[in-house]
Amino acid sequence: MRPIHDAHVAEPGLAVIEVAAYDDATAFAVQELLAARCAIAQADRTVREPGEPGIRLRCFLDLRQEPDL
Repeated sequence: MRPIHDAHVAEPGLAVIEVAAYDDATAFAVQELLAARCAIAQADRTVREPGEPGIRLRCFLDLRQEPDL
């Protein structure tokens, strides 16, 4: 995965979440749970790292804003 940059966590209330899961469906289900609770820049794809189990998904949260429902 790409590095996390200072801008991603530059202020209180900003967070980067990385989900490790068995499959895409599980990772995207976790992302949907997060999206119901806070504003989120949703990921549209997962990443499989060679030699690592499962897949990874990274999304960016802004706890200062209401979710887009």
